[in-house]
Amino acid sequence: MAELLIIYHSRTGGSRQMAEAAFAAAQAEGVARLVSAEVADVDGLRQAAGYLFCAPENLATLSGAMKEFFDRCYYPVLGQLEGRPYAQMICAGSDGEGAARQLARIATGWRLKEVQPPLIICTHAQTPEAILAPKVLTAEQLEPCAELGAALAAGLAMGMF
Repeated sequence: MAELLIIYHSRTGGSRQMAEAAFAAAQAEGVARLVSAEVADVDGLRQAAGYLFCAPENLATLSGAMKEFFDRCYYPVLGQLEGRPYAQMICAGSDGEGAARQLARIATGWRLKEVQPPLIICTHAQTPEAILAPKVLTAEQLEPCAELGAALAAGLAMGMF
């Protein structure tokens, strides 16, 4: 069966919660695997039929650990993932657009097919204390994450992508 690979990085817990919500819902619809960016590897990328990337936005770009995942894996799989579907989720304190643009450019280089516009959950954390504090997302914030995970897994299971 076609596997959805969910790769995430989280510094204060928001992105982890988003990825876990997507993963739980995806498992109900098909085959899914949840892997942190620190341990995600080229073999996992090659084995998966589609991807959901989830990361926080730090200083208007992807978090360093998520970017390091892409740096580490980009060239070893270049030309091997073309046409596979992907979507992304960004946990941001303000707008998340910078990180979403950066991830989309990387996915374009891999020739992945975007099947959903970026899902950005904004925590409105604007002070140093709020930015660094552990995040607790609400059920309302996590619902679209679960819906996205379920839709991607179901689409892969049905061969839609």
